[in-house]
Amino acid sequence: MREIASGLRFPEGPVALDDGSVLVVEVERGTLSRVWPDGSVTVVADCGGGPNGAAIGPGGAIYVCNSGGFTWHRRGGVTMPGEQPPDYRGGCIQRVSWDGVVTQLYTSVDGRPLRGPNDLVFDAHGGFYFTDLGKDRPRDSDRGGLYYARADGSGIEEIAYGFTGLNGVGLSPDGSRVYAAETVTGRVWFWNVDGPGRISRPAGAVGPAGAKLLHGFGGYQLLDSLAVDSAGNICVATIITGGISVLSPAGELLEVVRPPSPDRFVTNICFGGPDLRTAYITSSGVGKLWAAEWPRPGLRLNHADAAPADR
Repeated sequence: MREIASGLRFPEGPVALDDGSVLVVEVERGTLSRVWPDGSVTVVADCGGGPNGAAIGPGGAIYVCNSGGFTWHRRGGVTMPGEQPPDYRGGCIQRVSWDGVVTQLYTSVDGRPLRGPNDLVFDAHGGFYFTDLGKDRPRDSDRGGLYYARADGSGIEEIAYGFTGLNGVGLSPDGSRVYAAETVTGRVWFWNVDGPGRISRPAGAVGPAGAKLLHGFGGYQLLDSLAVDSAGNICVATIITGGISVLSPAGELLEVVRPPSPDRFVTNICFGGPDLRTAYITSSGVGKLWAAEWPRPGLRLNHADAAPADR
């Protein structure tokens, strides 16, 4: 594993591009940034609030889940997100052009405001699933949910609700399952996908909103974002452990991969390189982006080839 960049302000939402650069959101800084192979960083757009997840969508634009920001704490050289900030104005889904123009697509669903959109994944039909983590306040917290929206801004719907901080989201290689990580409980859930934005309860499901438990982490373990590899394994960032835990489609814990520089806030992973065997991992607490050769190719994401060649 090698360090690509440091000094980032809570990087998350990595997106590997075909020229070797990597898009990340810097949650504390409020920007969508681009990390080049030499470690230099340029700002693509000022998103404001707290951009938390990113993905390339149809037409090549970048879609961002913006959580609305956090209060921030530092302890022992580690940066940590906290509660809803005093200047919080709500969460939203943003579309970002390569020349830095930011457009708000969604701020609510069925009249209910988005609270803390966190992560997203596009399906083959051009829509995307995204999670809303919610926000914490001194005396209460929001519940989390799973949503589906159209990339052109024409429609959004809630498809699952009632979780304690729903975070990472991903699709199986054939698109028949949608996975989501529940932060506070340390659980990875899944549903069957019956069509664009249509989910159903798998056999034996006992979780909230008809979800089935794939894996529950014992002890005090928090989950963050995730990615799926070409074998269908779910690679989920595990806070406290400070690594990427790899789960089989059957829910077996296969391995845990940790950066050489300890950080309990390892938050996300994506795959890139010519053969998708390079894993890019965000170590948010210490502001680093790592690259590692992965034992299996990652999963090629829908619309990943849509980014313009002259960006």
